[in-house]
Amino acid sequence: MTTFMANASNIERKWYVIDAKGKPLGRVACKAAIMLRGKHKATYTPHVDCGDNIIIINAKEVMLTGNKLDQKIYYNHSGYTGGLRQRTAKEMRENYPVEMVERAVKGMLPKGRLGRAMYKKLFVYEGSEHKHQAQKPEIIEI
Repeated sequence: MTTFMANASNIERKWYVIDAKGKPLGRVACKAAIMLRGKHKATYTPHVDCGDNIIIINAKEVMLTGNKLDQKIYYNHSGYTGGLRQRTAKEMRENYPVEMVERAVKGMLPKGRLGRAMYKKLFVYEGSEHKHQAQKPEIIEI
């Protein structure tokens, strides 16, 4: 018996929706990262992008536990001297909720070419509306 190895010709991709309303950010990001990688499938192959497309809705209403709203800090640097910009999680959730969720998921994906390909299949929306109804996505409960 031979071991099955997935490749681009025999990968079947589905669409899934994750509702982040009232759910912890880490749980939402972890579930999304697992499904983007394809680890939930029996045909998972580590060196192939065999994951599904993920839509995350209600990013603005994602929950952070403990004191993370005030203590967690997101850093950006422009590359110039004195170009460090920092924002608290509270600011990120109010002004940039999509970026906050995307960063959480991206950090859980592999680094390099394969991780970037997986990341392109992630779609995050601030509200409950998304533009992927034509793909008939299935709803995932967390």
